[in-house]
Amino acid sequence: MQLKQFIQQHRKDWQELEQLTSDLQKRNQITSTTIDKFDHLYQKAAQNLSYCQTYYPNEEVTGYLNGMVSKAHNVLYQKQQSSWKQLHYFFSTKFVGLLLDQWKPIVIAMLLFFFGGLASFLSVLDNPLHINGILPNDMAQSIADPSELEENAGSVNASLMSAEIMTNNIRVAILAFAGGITFGLLTIYLLIYNGVIIGALAALFWNSGNSYIFWAYIVPHGIIELLAIFIAGGAGLLMGYKLFVPGNLSRLYQLKIQTIRSVQLLLGTIPIFILAGIIEGFITPADLSLEIKYVVALLTLIGFILYMVVGHFFLQKRPT
Repeated sequence: MQLKQFIQQHRKDWQELEQLTSDLQKRNQITSTTIDKFDHLYQKAAQNLSYCQTYYPNEEVTGYLNGMVSKAHNVLYQKQQSSWKQLHYFFSTKFVGLLLDQWKPIVIAMLLFFFGGLASFLSVLDNPLHINGILPNDMAQSIADPSELEENAGSVNASLMSAEIMTNNIRVAILAFAGGITFGLLTIYLLIYNGVIIGALAALFWNSGNSYIFWAYIVPHGIIELLAIFIAGGAGLLMGYKLFVPGNLSRLYQLKIQTIRSVQLLLGTIPIFILAGIIEGFITPADLSLEIKYVVALLTLIGFILYMVVGHFFLQKRPT
């Protein structure tokens, strides 16, 4: 894109951002709509600045945008460190918008997981001894007798288990996200590998006639936990794809933009992992009927769907 055309295309937004920055500094007519519009224009200007720093580093427009973005940044964050408004806006609107925008890589992450799961399920179903070559030794030994799953559930230290599981899942999500820097190869491996583990376990309990019990101990936390992993994996795949196929833009520019989006997606999964960890630590091993555990799983799915619907509603009301 030619510099003159670039300036003409975005000049109106820059002028509007300057006016809103001035109004917010003077506290003139501050409303939630004003703040949303300001944030939207600020994000666009920041992307424009990143583009200019890559393609027009020595042009006057780059210095102009740098000053304007810095000024807007100070206004945006000067008094919001102690406020819940930004947090509320991110989780009620922005995170949902990111999920809707990046739904394709998230679906691909899910398909990679289920591909690994189906392959290992069929392998162990065909020959139960394959389980020893798929699962780590300590895991294979800990479930030597699938029928003991329900009997041993009550002996679990719920608080410790919740903390360990939450930490492990967040670590997996971070690795899946960071794997984008390897052009997505590490992300693909992690998604398929985790699917392989679940598929092998599912086949093991299927062969022993304990599938109903197995899934009752998996799905209460597993539905939202897997959703969070798919989101983090999708973020990594998106980053890897943009690095591999940067289009007309440089890989450095794509890395800047996609890293910001991917980090935001990753941050949005943290509350999901916390909730999944609490469920897995306190509800999964609890002395509850298997039917109640399936109900909990259904409620988590309904809750996530409602969250997306409400978030989409707020997104539609946001000024463009």
